[in-house]
Amino acid sequence: MSLWIPVTIAAASFQTVRFMLQKVLSASTLSPAGATFSRFAYSMPLVLVGLFTYLAISGRSLPTLSPAFWGFAAIGGTAQILATICVVALFKQRNFAVGITFKKTEVIQTALVGLVVLGDAISLGGWLAILIGLAAVLVLSKSPSGEGPWWRHLTNRASRLGLGSGILFAFSAVSYRGASLQLHDLEPVFRAAITLAAVVSLQALGMAAWLAVRDRAQLVAVWDARKVGLWVGLTSLGGSFCWFLAFTLQNAAYVKALGQVELLLSLLATVLFFRERVSSREVLGMGLLCLSILALILTI
Repeated sequence: MSLWIPVTIAAASFQTVRFMLQKVLSASTLSPAGATFSRFAYSMPLVLVGLFTYLAISGRSLPTLSPAFWGFAAIGGTAQILATICVVALFKQRNFAVGITFKKTEVIQTALVGLVVLGDAISLGGWLAILIGLAAVLVLSKSPSGEGPWWRHLTNRASRLGLGSGILFAFSAVSYRGASLQLHDLEPVFRAAITLAAVVSLQALGMAAWLAVRDRAQLVAVWDARKVGLWVGLTSLGGSFCWFLAFTLQNAAYVKALGQVELLLSLLATVLFFRERVSSREVLGMGLLCLSILALILTI
């Protein structure tokens, strides 16, 4: 089995737990921006300590990071911040599983962005799988109480947040792969660690500055929520490192496709942890998306 496969499954598992924790925080004390910042604020120190401990033990030094590396890192980091805010806000519109499923439209959009930005090719079978995934989005876009033709439901708030998060996560995934590819002389794990440290530092400092100007009370609220926030940081660290390593090893679209296993984990969390109802339409949409995942994996 290729290394990127178990690494991607681990990333999806960490990410599901992290989103569960962020949903809890956003439902109680934090705004979507505050819940998003908690991820970076509590993971940045852990990432930096881990990287510099490795450098001290190994006797290695940081490589020179090119302007292209920092450009990809900044674009990816900003896109991920906005995407996470969209997902956390979406949790207030629909149940946890549907929120995660909308987010997972990123695999469709990652294929397009990766093709345009990095030239990562997708096979004919891959495009067929992506179209099945698009059908799943159309099914899921209609809320349980919605009425009228399907195309109108693509413009409701939940759909806009979900599809918006998908395209933003797509840009972040492709940008992270682009950044890691700038470190082509290093082994994959070291490339992933450097890229992760750079991105998380930019995200934490950028969001701290933004909240200090726009919503200083959330900075205090994030600190007050540190008992849960620390776990957000730990799961974020595990998930982010696994994603970055997987992007270093494989085409970002294929990584995101396999990462759709998060849908099954989110469905379990919805029913068993949050005690939320899942409609038959939502189950159909998730099933179609799972089918698109399987089809895409078989084309690799």
